[in-house]
Amino acid sequence: MTLNPKKAEVTDRVVGRLNESGIELFLDGKSIGRMKLPEGADIEFAMEPNYESSGSKIYQNYSAPDQKEARYTDCDEGGWC
Repeated sequence: MTLNPKKAEVTDRVVGRLNESGIELFLDGKSIGRMKLPEGADIEFAMEPNYESSGSKIYQNYSAPDQKEARYTDCDEGGWC
């Protein structure tokens, strides 16, 4: 029995993680490559609402209750929480 080289298309399973030098590519949690971003170039991100980018960081904007006034937010009309 001989082993023959084959090729499997895995594009849909590859995940990219942004870091300081570019995008690191992963498949099933294992690093498989990198995409370098041009140095000094302004990279423009098109973000969904409630998300923003700054440098190589991505932020999610959300609303959170103030810690000073912790209250129950899912109580019913009878006062049960």
